[in-house]
Amino acid sequence: MLWQRAASGYNMGFMKHVAYIALGSNIEPRAGTLIQALTILDARPDVEVVSVSQLIETEPVSLVEQAKFLNGAAELQTDLDPRALLEALLETEARLGRNRAKEQHWGPRTCDLDLLLFDELVMDEPDLAIPHPRMHERVFVLKPLCQIAPSIVHPVLHKTISTLLLEREGN
Repeated sequence: MLWQRAASGYNMGFMKHVAYIALGSNIEPRAGTLIQALTILDARPDVEVVSVSQLIETEPVSLVEQAKFLNGAAELQTDLDPRALLEALLETEARLGRNRAKEQHWGPRTCDLDLLLFDELVMDEPDLAIPHPRMHERVFVLKPLCQIAPSIVHPVLHKTISTLLLEREGN
């Protein structure tokens, strides 16, 4: 797959930031949509998909009746700043049919791409918070993230992703 090219060192010298994103979809074709999202991101000259977790099926966290989600996580290397990367994620969602203005809050989604971590940055602005403010509460985020980045430290909680997952699964 395209995102496995990083293992060979291809184009590694040009990237300067490491970001982690969460992936989710509960409208078929779920897996195909998430793979397409990664392919779109990886095709950009300023983003490289370095690693991807397995996709896991999860129950929706919502009072809205809907299908189960497929969730995953990916590591990106980019020379975009956080806001520009967020825009790239939103553009990718839109290309895959997501219309945030028309969808029901916490309802079904064709493609959901959330920026979880960006280097060791901590920022809290109205439309962008890094780290993602609820990532440490969500097993469906932590479990796939732990597959690809278990030892990454949450820059606010100062705990590894594997520790956060153990704490969450214990509750």
